[in-house]
Amino acid sequence: MFGRKKHSGKASVQTVAKKPASSAFPQFWNSDTLTAAERGLYSALREAVPVIDAAIGKIVRLSGGFRLVTEDRRAQKLADDFVKNVAVNSAGMGLGGFVSAYLDSLLTFGEAVGEMIPSPDGRGISALYNASLDDVELSFGENPLDLRVSVKGCGENSPVKYPQLVVAGILNQKSGKPRGTSILAGLPFVSSIMLRILESLKTNWERIGDVRFAVTCSPGADGVFTEENARLIADEWKKAMRSDTVCDFVALGDVSIKAIGADNQLPDCEVPVRVILEQIVAKLGIPPFLLGLSWSSTERMSAQQADILTSELEFYRSAVEPAIRKIAGMHLRLCGFNCGFDVEWDNINLQDEVELSQARLNNANALKTEREVGLEVMDE
Repeated sequence: MFGRKKHSGKASVQTVAKKPASSAFPQFWNSDTLTAAERGLYSALREAVPVIDAAIGKIVRLSGGFRLVTEDRRAQKLADDFVKNVAVNSAGMGLGGFVSAYLDSLLTFGEAVGEMIPSPDGRGISALYNASLDDVELSFGENPLDLRVSVKGCGENSPVKYPQLVVAGILNQKSGKPRGTSILAGLPFVSSIMLRILESLKTNWERIGDVRFAVTCSPGADGVFTEENARLIADEWKKAMRSDTVCDFVALGDVSIKAIGADNQLPDCEVPVRVILEQIVAKLGIPPFLLGLSWSSTERMSAQQADILTSELEFYRSAVEPAIRKIAGMHLRLCGFNCGFDVEWDNINLQDEVELSQARLNNANALKTEREVGLEVMDE
């Protein structure tokens, strides 16, 4: 038998375009990342459409908390203290706060970057930082299996000095590109239609809701109507229309008053807005009743929507768990523990716990009844 040669390094990828031998702008090679314009658009969508912002906030909160379960009992107390008390950004505390901001960035932009700051004595991680995507850029390294995080500079981006202290996540990564896909992708078009409808509704209410009047004064029998007479009528009308007092409008001659726009009706926008909201809710994957939309639905339908939401939340948990594992593993190793650990998430649906408890109670009652019936049969 022939012995196999051991090779060091990572395997190369065959299905990737070759890097040009010479390039005037090597920093742009494989740097197809989310642009600042796209990030600004997604941020503006969250500000302009409250339903979108509410849905992302609920996904982050409904994802729930977690705890680290270590194999070494001595490391368990250290892990619990780290999850609860690690400093986050400038004023936060707890690994859960970092994960919430990390998941928020993943959902909104499809990408998220964070950094671990070791303690001065090198004993563990002292703080965590959620990096702004405006300050960093994700790209492929020498191998497309390597994700490189670079800091943006004046004309040239430089890779981070200690990549082992940086965590990066990509949601629904596009094939062959170092960029993710925001859950808001596809919503700018339908959201622009809804905003246009609401803007026109606002304009129509300003025109029709705030009643304006047209005052027409015809000249008398002599046919004389001077500018002074028109000014007097205008002054009397302004006094009559003042909101701080009540008075009568007195004028001479043939005067007619008509409300402008009184014959017009506001267009019904309920149906088109609901159609657009259905598109938005379908894209975000949140049941309508969680967003305050009282659409008709049966109890069974609501239960099915809750089950679908559970699967969505489990998917988002799997997207942030690698970052949790990298951070927790780094902290334990710096503290001298090389033991394994698991990430245990809180239960998503309390209704499942209630049903399980009810099933256990029913089984216990059935077992008790069977025993009582068995004793009665033995006594006979």
